[in-house]
Amino acid sequence: MQGDAPGRQIDRAIGASLKELRQSRKQSARRLAEQSGISAAMVSRIENGLVSPSIDTLAALAEALQVPIVSLFREARTDHTDYTLVRHGEGLKSTRIAGDHSHKYVNLALHSRTDLRFQARRVTLLREGGQPPTYVGHGVVFVQALEGEAIYRYGEARFTLVAGDSISVDAELNHGFVEVLTPEFVFLTVQAERP
Repeated sequence: MQGDAPGRQIDRAIGASLKELRQSRKQSARRLAEQSGISAAMVSRIENGLVSPSIDTLAALAEALQVPIVSLFREARTDHTDYTLVRHGEGLKSTRIAGDHSHKYVNLALHSRTDLRFQARRVTLLREGGQPPTYVGHGVVFVQALEGEAIYRYGEARFTLVAGDSISVDAELNHGFVEVLTPEFVFLTVQAERP
């Protein structure tokens, strides 16, 4: 409700999330209480937004539901969000130079939150552009070939990618394109990681 203190709004949001998660698992409040060690009366009060649960209580409920604690905050609203709309042919154009290699890319999206870093780029590699760099990082990387043909390395494995192919990898292992087989190779890369 408008006019509520922010804390009351969050209490109701946590309650709504808890109830939705519990019901989606077809679990009674009594069963959740038994599994979490929180009284059934307290579970009911939390679901109805009547109390501000402690972090310990939220952690016990999240563990009983087998969800990350942040799931209990998913109904909480913020006054701001970001979005990126890139029209055809637009985006922030950049050039990366690494040793004797350089390639062009267009930043299509970049979101940096406290819990997630997400970026999407359209990259163009030239066969005559020198040895492309390989990377080691965190999170997950998705690559989709758009034009041309190139060899992608993931650890010791090698994959030939042509237009329409895609691969997603855990970024912890050495990865990246090692050879461009056509005069030009264009791909989309999307990466998501915790900061």
